[in-house]
Amino acid sequence: MRVVMFGYQTWGHRTLQALLESRHEVVLVVTHPRSEHAYERIWGDSVADLAEKHGVPVLLRNRPDDEELLRAIERAAPDLIVANNWRTWLPPEIFGLPPNGTLNIHDSLLPAYAGFSPLIWALINGETEVGVTAHRMNTELDMGDILLQRSVPVGATDTATDLFHRTVDLIAPIVTDALDLIASGRAVWTPQDTSQSSFFHKRSLEDSRIDWSWPAEALERLVRAQSDPYPNAFTHHRGERIRILSATVSKGRYGGTPGRVFIREGDGVVIVAGAEARSGHLPGLVVGRVRTEDGTELAASDYFRTMGGYLTAGP
Repeated sequence: MRVVMFGYQTWGHRTLQALLESRHEVVLVVTHPRSEHAYERIWGDSVADLAEKHGVPVLLRNRPDDEELLRAIERAAPDLIVANNWRTWLPPEIFGLPPNGTLNIHDSLLPAYAGFSPLIWALINGETEVGVTAHRMNTELDMGDILLQRSVPVGATDTATDLFHRTVDLIAPIVTDALDLIASGRAVWTPQDTSQSSFFHKRSLEDSRIDWSWPAEALERLVRAQSDPYPNAFTHHRGERIRILSATVSKGRYGGTPGRVFIREGDGVVIVAGAEARSGHLPGLVVGRVRTEDGTELAASDYFRTMGGYLTAGP
């Protein structure tokens, strides 16, 4: 098949690499210009550089809404469009142009976690597995019929970085298998159960701010979800912002006001957590390591030299 590819960052790079190594012909690549957004500077393998290395024409677009782009796709005469991590909606005149439509590769187990940053949201929410879905694009974002899915389990100590590496390794085989099914006429498309759908927005700085009224179990997952190189979960201590790099749920139960720097436990320092912490029936969050605004990384027991005081949302 003749394939046009839309994609960006490492997800798009892995998709394009799989297409280039397949028996299909990549005739055009469309990707976004480089961005300074915090979540787009990481996992930043260049789709444009890979395409140019292999002599594939490249178009750079923030949005696919101009006649020049549409005419270029028409001239390329694709049998299929493949998209992965294209950051804006594709209009019907593009996704419906090829005879086989557009195959979108999304890094969640649809219908759950449509939209943005699915791995981070899934980890925060305590999901036991994550994965990748190959589905047909339609007018609703990430809602089209499913062709294939692959999943990996989420371990008790996994970070978002761990899950990224595991799921990005699923892209090449799912792209290869999906295209072979489509080309051979053996593709079976399954409608999504929309009653199980969930849609998530892009992550921003505010989403990494720690709310100490959350239970310790949820905060521990937030810290793992905001692992390096992602922007870390953060809080404020004595007017200074600090990033929490590692944390566990305490063995003991500690009562008091959420955010209180309370007591040492093991190699860390317990912070009182949870809206019901005043009852004394909840565990706290044991902070293991922190990073200060100047980039210094410290054990929590070295940073919190004395107990007392509070961690707060703002300075």
